[in-house]
Amino acid sequence: MKKLLIALAILFVLVVFGGTLVFLYKKSQAKPVVYEIVTPTRADIVKKTVATGSIVPRKEVELKPRVSGIVSKILVEPGDQVKAGDLVATIDIVPDTQRLTQAQAAVRSAKISADNARNELARADKLKAKGLMPESEYNRYKLEYELRQAELAAAQDNLQVIRKGASRAAGKARNTEVRSTVAGTVLDVPVKEGMSVIESNNFNAGSTIAVVADMSDMIFEGTVDESEVGKLRVGMPLDIRVGALDNDVLSGTLEYIAPKGVVKDGAIQFQIRAAIQPKPGVTIRAGYSANADIVLDKVENVLAIDESVVTFDGDKAFVEVETAPQTFERREVQLGLSDGIRVEVKSGIDESARLKGREKTD
Repeated sequence: MKKLLIALAILFVLVVFGGTLVFLYKKSQAKPVVYEIVTPTRADIVKKTVATGSIVPRKEVELKPRVSGIVSKILVEPGDQVKAGDLVATIDIVPDTQRLTQAQAAVRSAKISADNARNELARADKLKAKGLMPESEYNRYKLEYELRQAELAAAQDNLQVIRKGASRAAGKARNTEVRSTVAGTVLDVPVKEGMSVIESNNFNAGSTIAVVADMSDMIFEGTVDESEVGKLRVGMPLDIRVGALDNDVLSGTLEYIAPKGVVKDGAIQFQIRAAIQPKPGVTIRAGYSANADIVLDKVENVLAIDESVVTFDGDKAFVEVETAPQTFERREVQLGLSDGIRVEVKSGIDESARLKGREKTD
């Protein structure tokens, strides 16, 4: 009985050992590699570049005051339509103390000179009446009087301009009135009633009272990378996609390419500008961010394959064509236009070819 148990134990060990060897052997055997099969198709291939930018009006004007002071009244708000000459705001002048003092002094000085000239002319009138002054000398006194009167009037007008923003000679024209210089839509009114503003002059840009733009003439302004700018030409069509307009695509025409690039985020970028064609039923607002697809080249209904199945050896391109199930033959092909995902095949294979793709995974 004891010998039987020993024999059974030895047999069990041998069976386990043999099974382990079989398992390890099977596990060590490599599984056959199976590849996906890719077939060529007919397709349109478009090569394009993308420019990022925004939608802006072609004509946008900042209205600025011609005098410094306090905004007393604002007559428009964003979204209003205005015509050229429409009153936008009025300004209450706060005279500059130094200029006011100088103007007052100039009036006093001019009045003294005018009074003196008037007295001299009165004396000359008496002498001329008695025949004691020749006509030429009398005319000199008369001219002096008229000049001094003109200086006094000019000094008084200058004082009134400093105090009220308009002279008597200007009539209804007042520097305290800010009027639109163009027709269009009010985009922004960055000031409020009661705020101080500065006049626009040769040394100061001045405060902006309102921004007016022609919203019927919109353009796309964007940038492209230096690697793509050499492929662009004025007149190229653009497909402009605006995030705020969902699926609406606007058409545009490239009309400007900057001759000089600028550094942006460590790369050289070139500015471009494109005219936008209005689309019925679509409202375009200034400042929309947008991307523009610029078509560089296009071929239609050509034999195309995924670029992932193409390998290169020097300047030659190859694909692997199935000659038997999971058996492939390397074959040279001539390629054409590529969009980065699919590439045109000019020769080397036809539509019936079955090409080696990616390795299948469980």
